[in-house]
Amino acid sequence: MKEIPWAKMNINTFIAFKSRNYRLYFSGQSLSLIGTWMQRTAVYWVIYEQTHSTFMLGFVVFATQFPSFLFSPWGGVVSDRNNRYRVLLITQVASMIQATLMVLLVMFTQYAAWEIFALSIVLGTINAFDVPARQSLIHEIVNNKDYLPNAIALNSSMVNIARLIGPALSGIVLETLGAGTCFLINALSFVAVIVSLLLMKLPAYVPHSSQKKVLHEFKEGWDYLRRTPSIGYVILLLACVSLLVLPFIALFPVYAKVIFHGSASTFGFINSFIGVGAIGGAIFLASLKGGVDLKKVLFINLLIFGLGLILFSHTTYFPLALVFAVITGFGMMSQTTIINTIIQTSASPAMRGRVISYFAMAFFGMQPLGGLLIGILATYIGTTNTILGQGFAAIVIALVFFPFLRKDLLKKEDEIKLVALEDPAVDTSQQ
Repeated sequence: MKEIPWAKMNINTFIAFKSRNYRLYFSGQSLSLIGTWMQRTAVYWVIYEQTHSTFMLGFVVFATQFPSFLFSPWGGVVSDRNNRYRVLLITQVASMIQATLMVLLVMFTQYAAWEIFALSIVLGTINAFDVPARQSLIHEIVNNKDYLPNAIALNSSMVNIARLIGPALSGIVLETLGAGTCFLINALSFVAVIVSLLLMKLPAYVPHSSQKKVLHEFKEGWDYLRRTPSIGYVILLLACVSLLVLPFIALFPVYAKVIFHGSASTFGFINSFIGVGAIGGAIFLASLKGGVDLKKVLFINLLIFGLGLILFSHTTYFPLALVFAVITGFGMMSQTTIINTIIQTSASPAMRGRVISYFAMAFFGMQPLGGLLIGILATYIGTTNTILGQGFAAIVIALVFFPFLRKDLLKKEDEIKLVALEDPAVDTSQQ
């Protein structure tokens, strides 16, 4: 009987779930990420309601993510030196404590904006150590390394599904039960990921002593990136996008309340439709055939990202704005997914944690600086013009990096496949 192509694709799409550890990881992280997006949405809304300031919206992005810029290199060294499983357990427990403190602050005190900023700084510091350990641990969780690209792609889908569900739930909860309940749900969601980690059965950790100083190992990671331009250039591209374009989300409360004359639910819907587009982007990547030129997809989707922001920026009709939000999310999605896939599948195992820490610096670390920048710009030129400028910035970045992407810098990574970009039976021995 002839095999049905779409049926084969569906099986391949979820092939990483054959790993028990990965199933546990995926289920726990899925619940936790929904809680994370609920808290993030609630923080932006609470700050804007208290201050009515676009600068303060940019500042809360800065407070949450700038510590990742400062401490991610050390987080990468810690990940490479220590048992990543234990590091991840510690960071998840610490994140749960931070969320619990947010609950106590909002529900039981007359809190001020600076207190939310302070707890946001704490969370950013935790994330600097969490991201390198969590991303690197996937290699140890997935038994069959042929499933690794699939596991990375499923992670991206998991993030985008959480981005769809979390803000929508947060908008409803903000209106009916208040911000404190959003933070409470986030705190409880960490129970799921901690339990899933405790249920895993991983190979015994083999400690390896290092006589090198932390700063020396940090420099080794930087030297490795300089010697590996195929990784270095795409991280630099991500840094530019994170600085100039990705902080656009911080201005959504202004659109919800001022431009669309809506409420917290309106804010949640805008974020969720960005998530709808991102999921569409994930499905698009999964539908591509083997041998696809990923750097070409990266270039085209960055152009789509910019176009979506330009169209969204001055739209005052809410249903049409949601359509443009979907386009924006679609174009945005591939940036981190493709770059993360390149890093995860091509970086040296001994350097993986440090390389991912630079990825975290580019993705999480540059956004806070961008958040301050767009907060200031929006104060002087208006929110809509700022989003318009970010759309043009995305297109300019794509054009500037086009010559580098055209070069044969990604000769090894061109063979990297996302979830269903190739038949798993085909050799993917580039690890």
